[in-house]
Amino acid sequence: MLKPYYNGIEMLEAGCDEAGRGCLAGPVFASSVILPGDFYHPLLNDSKQISEKTRNKLRDIIEKEAIAWAVGMVHPDEIDKMNILNASIKAMHLSISRLEISPGFLLIDGNRFHPYASISHATVVKGDCKYTSIAAASILAKTHRDEYMTRIHKDHPQYHWHQNKGYPTATHRQAIREYGITLHHRKSFRHLPDFDQMQLPFDHS
Repeated sequence: MLKPYYNGIEMLEAGCDEAGRGCLAGPVFASSVILPGDFYHPLLNDSKQISEKTRNKLRDIIEKEAIAWAVGMVHPDEIDKMNILNASIKAMHLSISRLEISPGFLLIDGNRFHPYASISHATVVKGDCKYTSIAAASILAKTHRDEYMTRIHKDHPQYHWHQNKGYPTATHRQAIREYGITLHHRKSFRHLPDFDQMQLPFDHS
């Protein structure tokens, strides 16, 4: 069962998580969520462990019942400049900065984070499976990112982003092999393990 607080601390605690670190295309998204202490939903879990339908249902519930929530994203060109770890942390910082209420503590999924302002924080490996607020943040980051990828899929349907959401599936990689990369692709990532990146055509649209 997910825990509501970190070590029993009862304060305005914001859970933070990201989505899209391992993708070949699209931004990395992050969300920060402050939940009421008594928040509970039996289906809430790490976003990767539940279906798309359940994630979307939970998104509506979380956004309605959260004390505060926000989403941030960092685009591929920035990811290429600062690397995906720093871009993920920047996305988290952006989401924290957009919260309408300032939290007293930050609960971060993973093991790496740069301090934000003067707010104390703790990192928790697999935190989205352990704490309610991080699980909620994982749901919002994932659903907002999926929504974004489905939207830009309409301009580049050959990559099937409405299905693979930019992850390195066989279908996505085959499309890259045939059509090259777009402005939405992360140029610092290795798109095709057996192919020279410099030979890939580039679509500026």
